[in-house]
Amino acid sequence: MPRGQLSLFGDEPGPSAADRHAVAPAEINPHVKDVAAALPAAIRLGTSSWSFPGWTGLVYAPSARTGKPHAEATLAKAGLPAYASHPLLRTVSLDRTFYAALPEDAFARYAGQAPDDFRFVVKAPAAFTDPFLRVHGSGQVGGDNPTFLDGAAAATSFVQPAVAGLGTRCGPLVFQFPPLGHRLLADLPRTIARIAAFMTALARRGCAGGPPLAVEVRDPHLCTAALAAALRDAGAVPCLAIHARMPPVAEQAATFGLDAADSPWPVVARWNLHAGRGYEEARADYFPFDRLVEEDEPTRAALARLAARAAARSRGVFITINNKAEGSAPRSVIRLAEAIVGS
Repeated sequence: MPRGQLSLFGDEPGPSAADRHAVAPAEINPHVKDVAAALPAAIRLGTSSWSFPGWTGLVYAPSARTGKPHAEATLAKAGLPAYASHPLLRTVSLDRTFYAALPEDAFARYAGQAPDDFRFVVKAPAAFTDPFLRVHGSGQVGGDNPTFLDGAAAATSFVQPAVAGLGTRCGPLVFQFPPLGHRLLADLPRTIARIAAFMTALARRGCAGGPPLAVEVRDPHLCTAALAAALRDAGAVPCLAIHARMPPVAEQAATFGLDAADSPWPVVARWNLHAGRGYEEARADYFPFDRLVEEDEPTRAALARLAARAAARSRGVFITINNKAEGSAPRSVIRLAEAIVGS
């Protein structure tokens, strides 16, 4: 199993009573506290998952028993309360749901570990967004996926349990569409219509009026005003995908209309990967994710401007950052918050 991904597959989302206090939060730098206090309340920043020993001293205190960083498995199971107590980390991307749906009680256990003001960004299972079945372990295509864009199944097995279990702590539900392949991209209008129909079906099945339903695409050909218009009609929002495959974030925001003064949407952005990097390459070069290795100042500046403008217009902002964006997601959060406050 690759380093830094154990939490995606853990069986138990909640710590035992004994474990709950085993992971203490790190002492927060006074400067970080000041930045957090100055950040507009509408802006929520966070990371992709939380189970990284390299964040010791920044998010987590060392183990009281050993004086060393907690193991990844310990942080996956018992680190969320400490994470959620950090003044700048007011959201987190719950990524394990991309691989398999969770029952309502599992979501409820996550919610019970976070304060009232915390919000979870939750990835929808790939079972509903990937047109292909994947060979376990390799990701190679194993055939067509029969539940691709199945709105009824997605509502029943994902959206409704997530909303019910997380309650008021439920933030955007992100439907990440991986590269769709030549067959679907050959007819973009039809593919966009199918995605919009899927999101409309979710709204019709009782998912409207709840947390934002966000669509993240990984094909640059789908980053179009036509997709934005279709999502608006379907009651969904575009999610900015900051990834080596996609256009720069400012270009995406302009295409989707997220930077417009009259935009009705919250800003949902996932800063996934440094430009020009592959996931495995970035993981190897950035591990153990305790420092910024390759800062991406253009992306940071663009996100800061977009977030500040949205918050000034009373629109919500949810930005989650992966370690593979710059090297250490919590440090990226701090630098982004500084840029927003200074903008």
